[in-house]
Amino acid sequence: MKIFILIGIALVFYLLRANVIAAPILKIGDDAPTFTLPDSQGNQVSLPDYKGKWVVLYFYPKDDTPGCTKQACQFRDDFKTLEALGAKVIGVSIDDSFSHKKFAEKYNLPFPLLSDTSGDVANSYGALNNFLVIKLAKRYTYLISPQGKIAKIYLSVDTSKHSQEIIEDLKTLK
Repeated sequence: MKIFILIGIALVFYLLRANVIAAPILKIGDDAPTFTLPDSQGNQVSLPDYKGKWVVLYFYPKDDTPGCTKQACQFRDDFKTLEALGAKVIGVSIDDSFSHKKFAEKYNLPFPLLSDTSGDVANSYGALNNFLVIKLAKRYTYLISPQGKIAKIYLSVDTSKHSQEIIEDLKTLK
């Protein structure tokens, strides 16, 4: 019995170690990894489409869950302020486009939600939790400058005031 417990513990540590090692480490000033993903309507959206604009690229674990809903609704409520500051909001999760469509319609979200079902884009930003058969995006946000550079990285997000934090940072960075 002890051997199975030890093997199980070793396997968990191995998987966690592999997950951490696979994630790239982005720094402020790095080029933002480019991507093309489908939105909730099936249209392809590419990061280069937003060249010349600030981009709030936020990764979140799952559509229509409490924390993710709170975060999305905060961005919705502050959408006009963010736009006035020259910023475009883009949400990304591992959910499919159909799930995004229902989520966006239910909460009247005015910004695109992109479907990264493979997790490749989330992984390129170091924002992927990969537990073998289960993949979830981490709740990370990247503020990308109009030149396509990483301007700010948010690895610890309070969903109730995250959009306000970004608004304050945009005012400082502009």
